[in-house]
Amino acid sequence: MSTSTDRTIRDRLGVTPDAAAWCTIGKIPEPPPEVHRAAGSAPLRPTFIRPLGMLGVTLATPLLFIGKLFSLLASGEEALKRALSTTEEQERHRAKKLEEKRRDEAVVELGLDKTFDGDWNGSAGHLLLQWYGHSSHHQRLVALAGNRILLAAPPKRVSIRRDALMQVVAEIAVGDAVLADPLPAYETGKLLLRFKDGSWLKLETEEWRGELHKYLTRHQQPGEARATEA
Repeated sequence: MSTSTDRTIRDRLGVTPDAAAWCTIGKIPEPPPEVHRAAGSAPLRPTFIRPLGMLGVTLATPLLFIGKLFSLLASGEEALKRALSTTEEQERHRAKKLEEKRRDEAVVELGLDKTFDGDWNGSAGHLLLQWYGHSSHHQRLVALAGNRILLAAPPKRVSIRRDALMQVVAEIAVGDAVLADPLPAYETGKLLLRFKDGSWLKLETEEWRGELHKYLTRHQQPGEARATEA
């Protein structure tokens, strides 16, 4: 993160984290009605984009189409390059595709195509039941701060100034959970928040192999890289 972002985190959260990154989670599955009621019937989805954000999306839509056009042109150019490439270059391309296929297979094998382990009675399930009750924003800043894992977000969904408005919405002791990179052999944005009861929640960082991944690469202990199979 930039120096200004680090300063904002320190000012808003009152700590200087070892590493931090903005993360999202997947769609929260529908829990059993009685479980949801017992947890206070908190919302299970983020709020819609506010009017100002919708205006921004509307104004940006033409740019998305232009971007899509350039993407198609780039894909065509890439295909032409492959057709004209040397045998060595074609081998590198095939190796890259094989690596991506293995990565995708590993994601499914470890259950990482799901939002969490599926046990609503586990610690991860309990956290999910309150996820958007703590903040209706669609992202969380996940910060590692000494012996704590902090989750921060603006109180409500915003399209700008998320850093300036964020506050701690959940705090987890390291003894209760660890943050781990479940696929250290591959470049992904996936992280696991793994609780001591065996339950887990998958997080997706904005940047692949970003600050949290790099920190975990330096500090992750053997065995923490294995996800719990669903």
